[in-house]
Amino acid sequence: MCRIKFLKNRRRKSKIISCNGNNLNYGDYGLKSLSWGRLTKNQIESGRKVITRHIRGSGKIWIRIHPDTSFTKKPIDTRMGNGKGEILYYYFFVKPGKIIYEISGLSKINSLNVLKLASFKLPLKTIII
Repeated sequence: MCRIKFLKNRRRKSKIISCNGNNLNYGDYGLKSLSWGRLTKNQIESGRKVITRHIRGSGKIWIRIHPDTSFTKKPIDTRMGNGKGEILYYYFFVKPGKIIYEISGLSKINSLNVLKLASFKLPLKTIII
């Protein structure tokens, strides 16, 4: 877990398209989001596993996002008040245009196939660039 200023965050309602992280910096091909959403660490990890299983050491992968926002929830049988609930999980708030994964070291056909398989693991609309 990384160091953060506030342990429990408020929800975002931003409707601005991503300005940072929307260009390829490291790899040759990438997976770009086209919709809003939240990605948990399990969803990011399942996409990474699919990519690493298919590149088999011949390529390199970069994950451009990190789940740093906390999601809190109070227990079911709790009355109103008593502060904010406990942290349930961490997520990353994805905006349209954000690059999620980048890969290099593979042919064009293999890169497109691998990123397509990874996009099936994510609850977002994505495009391969």
